[in-house]
Amino acid sequence: MKYTNTRPNIPILYEDNHLLIIDKPEGLLSQADITQHKDVTQLCKQYLKNTYNKTGNVYLGLTHRLDRPVSGLMILTKTSKAASRISEQIRQHAIKKTYWAIVYGRTPLEAEYTHFLKKDPKTNTTKAYSSKKSGAKEAKLRIKTLKQSAHYSLVEVDLITGKPHQIRVQLTKVGFPIWGDYKYGEENTGPGKKLALRAMALTFTHPVKKETQIVQASIPGYQPWNLFDY
Repeated sequence: MKYTNTRPNIPILYEDNHLLIIDKPEGLLSQADITQHKDVTQLCKQYLKNTYNKTGNVYLGLTHRLDRPVSGLMILTKTSKAASRISEQIRQHAIKKTYWAIVYGRTPLEAEYTHFLKKDPKTNTTKAYSSKKSGAKEAKLRIKTLKQSAHYSLVEVDLITGKPHQIRVQLTKVGFPIWGDYKYGEENTGPGKKLALRAMALTFTHPVKKETQIVQASIPGYQPWNLFDY
């Protein structure tokens, strides 16, 4: 497997002249913010400059984001044409994003949940409502239970819509908070747990080749992912 050879070192799962698909580590920003901490765009531009001896500014399109504590697959684009076409697929909900999460409780084998989400930009939090509220946007997702233990469930999550903090908020709303979610899960054991939410698979149409691409991430070996046999 290729890596960016940066700090942190980011795995590269797919690369060609148009796309760079990475496995974002948890805790890494997708995009720069007021903290001035390192972010995906900065580090991947550094990788491109070093690997291909590029001078000056390097183009790299950030077509979608993952929350800072979420790990997994992200599509970056190396040309403006690829950026435009991938962004259009996102707008048309033509890219299938599959997440895995480990949650507290025993989930149903399959379920679909619909809520109305409203984000508070001042606190960077999102609230879920069961019925329509002024300023709230409809959010839908499906879950499928993959494995269960006495106290936890491993679920596959398919996003039907894409809203800020959607998976974390909706699963907490229905009584299945994600392991390590201090923002929404009411964790009371103090900091230290990594959020057990991971972007595991992407299915999309290549922006130039027009072929269906399926990219899958690996399963982490650390807690709580090692609670289950795969």
